[in-house]
Amino acid sequence: MKCITLTGISKGTIEELKRGMPRTVELTSAHNIISLSHASVDTDIFLTSIDCEDIATGDSGIIVHLISVTISMKHLVEGGGSHICERERVTARMKVKFISTAKIRTAPACCTLTQATVTDIIKPSGYIAG
Repeated sequence: MKCITLTGISKGTIEELKRGMPRTVELTSAHNIISLSHASVDTDIFLTSIDCEDIATGDSGIIVHLISVTISMKHLVEGGGSHICERERVTARMKVKFISTAKIRTAPACCTLTQATVTDIIKPSGYIAG
């Protein structure tokens, strides 16, 4: 199953999502925002705590269902004395709900800032009682 992949997500965020309640996550990483901009609401995406450059076959993460997405730009002006600093910050907020754990079957060839990161993942087909 091919999924848009968001990388470098904190382990705490992933554990919170595993509890099952829909949660809103704010992203500031450029490569994750670009990947998320290619995702559609009501699709599933893959989240992992592994950094994009380090993704390898067999790495684990979670599949979440994308409920909503908002990408926005904030314009900041800071001043002090004779210096004024203007910045723009792009952030993405996504509301997601946990679906299942998963592993990467095929890692992306490379991570770029111009394309969405897409990985081939293995979704568990059953559960083992124990």
